[in-house]
Amino acid sequence: MNQAIPPDPRIASLEAENQALRARMAFLLEQVERNHDIMCRHQAFDLEIVSASTFPELIGTIFRTLPVISDLDGVTLSLLDEDDDIVLVMEKLGVDFSAFPQLLFVHAVAELGFAAPKPVDEGEAALPPLPLLGQFDAAVHGPRFPGIDASLRSVALVPLLRNKRLIGSLNLASGDVTRFTPSLGTDFIKHMASIIAICLENVISNEMLKYIGLTDSLTGVYNRRYIDRRLLEEIGRARRQNYCISCMYIDIDHFKLVNDTYGHQGGDEVLREVATRIRTELRRSDALGRFGGEEFVVLLIDADLDSATFVAERIRASIAGTMFDLPGSAQAWVSVSIGVASLEADAALLPIETVAQQLVAHADQALYQAKAGGRNKVISWQAQIG
Repeated sequence: MNQAIPPDPRIASLEAENQALRARMAFLLEQVERNHDIMCRHQAFDLEIVSASTFPELIGTIFRTLPVISDLDGVTLSLLDEDDDIVLVMEKLGVDFSAFPQLLFVHAVAELGFAAPKPVDEGEAALPPLPLLGQFDAAVHGPRFPGIDASLRSVALVPLLRNKRLIGSLNLASGDVTRFTPSLGTDFIKHMASIIAICLENVISNEMLKYIGLTDSLTGVYNRRYIDRRLLEEIGRARRQNYCISCMYIDIDHFKLVNDTYGHQGGDEVLREVATRIRTELRRSDALGRFGGEEFVVLLIDADLDSATFVAERIRASIAGTMFDLPGSAQAWVSVSIGVASLEADAALLPIETVAQQLVAHADQALYQAKAGGRNKVISWQAQIG
């Protein structure tokens, strides 16, 4: 009878090693596939934000997509806006910031929380700040993640840099305490932040140029191009939502005499102050534009003729009631004449472009009547034909 050969322990060891290698290989292949999937999703994200043409489109894409593709519980942006220029321009362009509670603004670089760059040798550029990774501290990090109900355990604050200039921070948070640790490599999130920083700078610059093209440089109010475009949009919206729009046509009385008496500097100051006093009487939803020279047009949204006439009278009284301070310690009394018109009952039957032309024309004709009636008056279109 043959004696059984005992198993060679070396074979068992090799088999165990082989199984371990197979398991390791399977794990690595799984990681490769996972990383490939992550890379593809982030490449698609990069393409999506690069193609964003407006500020709301870019911000909305970041907040909607990034938490999903990166499996994050919190994503916010802190943008440096020292003089509130970004906020003011975006509001002028109709951006509703209440739709983006994850978007934060700071007025100073120090508020972003990054350490000051370490001193370098004379003549060398300062080193840019590095990402801050670690455990979530409610006292320190809570204000950066407003309205997020998830239990946050770790955070990454990634500087947004353009030409080594700090423009904000990308704030990432996770409920996993091991997700962001000080020892974690930061190349990937730094690359992601660099793409976002480029897109932010480009979109904000384009929006600024758009704003410049739609505003009057002297008074800071909208120009005729914007009012013409906005009027078409508002008429279409008014038809869908069934509300009224009114229009004021405002002209400064005897403006040539102001220029002749106080010079063009004095005339410019009168234009600026008139614009300021008009704007003070309006709501945020209304639109004020300078049509050229000494003429202004106001669009009153969801306001009938009586309401618009009441506001027009307030504007007239505000301008006529207090003297204007002019250069060289001079003062002058200034008044305006105002024509007011509202959408006609048959406006829904006509093309939007025709309705817009008629509305402004009716306000202009009412203004002419106010001028002919002695100036410093408010005349409504329906009142004169009624």
